[in-house]
Amino acid sequence: MVVIKIMKQENVPTKTSKGAVFIPERLKLLNSLEYYSMLATQNKSQPYKSLVNFAMTPDCKTIIFATPRNTQKYRNILKTKSVALLIDNRSKKTKNLMDTEAVTVVENARPVRRGKSGETFARIYIKKHPDLAEFVSAPSTALIVVDIKLCMHVSQFPTVSVWNCNER
Repeated sequence: MVVIKIMKQENVPTKTSKGAVFIPERLKLLNSLEYYSMLATQNKSQPYKSLVNFAMTPDCKTIIFATPRNTQKYRNILKTKSVALLIDNRSKKTKNLMDTEAVTVVENARPVRRGKSGETFARIYIKKHPDLAEFVSAPSTALIVVDIKLCMHVSQFPTVSVWNCNER
């Protein structure tokens, strides 16, 4: 006997609508619930994606991640600086597209030098990812920061809200 499970079909809108979400609030929530972000960089005009652990400063204006210096993503950041980070709630295993939300951050990334500001960013990152403390302190690891300027939030597919961090 074969059993076929029939799932309720979602009513997915076909047009994008303008949202009014307060994005810093959503960023704080996603930062508290999610550990990974999809990082997009470029290599000779070709897209390159990587999964990174991320942390955010309390003011939601900076995203921090760590990477080994001998990686393609690090070389790409040094060459082009322009990155996009996608943070979403797919880890909550929602099967309903309308319950999924994502924030895309578009801006330049830069390595942080060791020193006072580097230590501040490292503490924030290690507080969220204590198991990565040794990795972060290794000389072969670079701590990268992305100073947020523009965010796009998609929820209740496809409702889009935009936040220009400079207009706060």
